[in-house]
Amino acid sequence: MANRVLASSFAVVVVLSLAFSPAAVHAQGAGDAPRTSWGAPDLNGVWDFRTLTPFERPEELADQAFFTEEEAAQYEADRLAAFEIRDTLEPADGVGNYNQFWFDPGDKVSETNQTSLVIDPPDGRVPPLNDVAQAKLDAEMRAREGVNRHEPTPGGFLDTLGSGMFAVRCILGFNSGPPMTPGGYNQNVQVFQTEDHVVLLNEMVHSSRVIPLDGRERLPDGLRQWMGDSRGRWEGDTLVVETTNFLRETSFRRGVTTSALNLTERFTRVSEGTLMYEVTVEDPNAWDQPWTYRIPMVKNDQPIFEYACHEGNYGLYNIMAGALEKELAAEAAAAGR
Repeated sequence: MANRVLASSFAVVVVLSLAFSPAAVHAQGAGDAPRTSWGAPDLNGVWDFRTLTPFERPEELADQAFFTEEEAAQYEADRLAAFEIRDTLEPADGVGNYNQFWFDPGDKVSETNQTSLVIDPPDGRVPPLNDVAQAKLDAEMRAREGVNRHEPTPGGFLDTLGSGMFAVRCILGFNSGPPMTPGGYNQNVQVFQTEDHVVLLNEMVHSSRVIPLDGRERLPDGLRQWMGDSRGRWEGDTLVVETTNFLRETSFRRGVTTSALNLTERFTRVSEGTLMYEVTVEDPNAWDQPWTYRIPMVKNDQPIFEYACHEGNYGLYNIMAGALEKELAAEAAAAGR
């Protein structure tokens, strides 16, 4: 009996692996999904990328790429129970933190039953940082010891507001990237589409990437941008967007990337209600190998609402004033005053 159960579970995993392999997803294409009046797959609409699926595969799942239905249901129940417990606790870092009420992780793992969003390497884990990147991160952690993620590094200014600097300054959202990753709230993207452009709108933080599809040249190297320079093309029924020319690090992976970041995003509408989003990340200054993750985005019938960010918000002013007060107090203590 036990052998039959094991064999059945193995068969389910194999079928899922084949069905949602990169080749199968791209070959599946738009299929019966809607198409535009000019014949391209219709990507228009609001797409929700919330998921309980962990970004990296939990170590205890080892080489298991997919949950069974029973395992998925149990994982969802465990995660939701943990959120309920967390909501009863006080914020860990004091004033300014959200409790669980404000977060919106969804209540399901991805429809593919992936055990991680990362699909390559096969272990479902982001490759380790290379030696240079790790040394840089270690030095930053030492310099910022004792300060929280929104405080400036002692002696620093706005450029050193820690890993949360882009979000707290309303430059880049913490989940909109590019590339997009689940986290927090406002986990939606609205796609607008014409024959020669696609626009990706994220209200975290009100950023729109206007992506030409007409083969035009990229911007000159001197015109680097916070969200990079994106160019798109169709490969069958998959929209491929390549982005380079980043100004510096982004909010992705808490700022470990550099201006050498190269992203390849793939958007494939695999059904009426699903837009498959797959991202390959390359940055030789951070990792010695490229890696890939995949999110099945779900059609959202609700509109996107404005995320006002710093409208009427004195947070940044108060962060800087508080940091200056701490520095003055430290100087006075050192001088024996």
